[in-house]
Order: sequence, then C-alpha cells, then structure tokens
Amino acid sequence: MVRLSLVLLCCFLGSVDSQCQIEIQSPVKRYTKVPVGYLMVLRQHDNVLMQLENFARMEKIPSASFTGMGFVDITFGFFDFVTKKYEPKDFKSVELVSMHGTIAWKEDLASIHAHGVVADKTFQAFGGHILNANVGTGSVEILITVHDKNFQREKDSSIGADVLTLD
Repeated sequence: MVRLSLVLLCCFLGSVDSQCQIEIQSPVKRYTKVPVGYLMVLRQHDNVLMQLENFARMEKIPSASFTGMGFVDITFGFFDFVTKKYEPKDFKSVELVSMHGTIAWKEDLASIHAHGVVADKTFQAFGGHILNANVGTGSVEILITVHDKNFQREKDSSIGADVLTLD
C-alpha cells in the first residue's frame, strides 16, 4: 500500500519517466470456501474479531458458528452481573488452544460472540469471553460453518447483556 502511494505520487509529480508503472500487490487471501463452510487463515498482527466481522459483511453471512486455534495476544473478559461490565485480563504470546463462537447481527452490524482457552509456555491454561485477539507469531486457523437463518443479538435487560435470538 505504501509502495503504491509512493509510485503514484512520483508519477503525479513527474519524477518518474514516462513509462511510470504501477505495481499493485494483492493482499494476502484470508479465507476460502470449503465443503462445510469457510476456512480462514489469519497472519501475524491480524485482529481476529475484526477479520470475522469483515468476513461476515463481505460474504453476507446470515449467521455462523466457528472454531479456531493458533497463536495470539488476547484479552479475555469475565462478565460481572452486578456491574454489567467485563473485567478484562490480557495474555501475551500464548497459544490459542481452542476458540469457538457465533456470528450474528445487531443493528445491521456483524456481532461476534467468542470464547476461548489459551495456554502459556508452562502449559497453564486460561480462558473466557474474548474481548480482543491479535495473531501473534504464527497464524490462527478458523473453520466457519454458515447457517441458513439470519440470527440477531438483542439486549436482554434482565441480565444486561446481548443474547442471540432464535426468532
């Protein structure tokens, strides 16, 4: 992207000869269709939740379930039912042993609900609701199973959290 901008700027300013060539590098492919849905492979620094949201929007996914594994820097949250807020805790350079979740919609935006378990180099495990996750060294692989119904998330005032509706 930076190289393209510099080449275009040079062409515009005339500091490159008349054979100004524009080299466009295609972005790394993040997912592909497979018989059971989609396989997503994320790379270092990719934001896992943002990539799932983008995927749902681009592919017009009505709803889906997903599972995944890989290496991440992650923030888990534990929901406090008294304060109605998540208590966050960060974990750096850990292995995502297991991740599972759902993709639904809330107010025309993709809504990701994900939980996971990570392990550190001593094999100690931690888990919870995923508030944020970025791919660390290596990659994250996610298998996405698409559903035929459009599911929504709505705020359940009795618990103070968004809940998947089946209507």
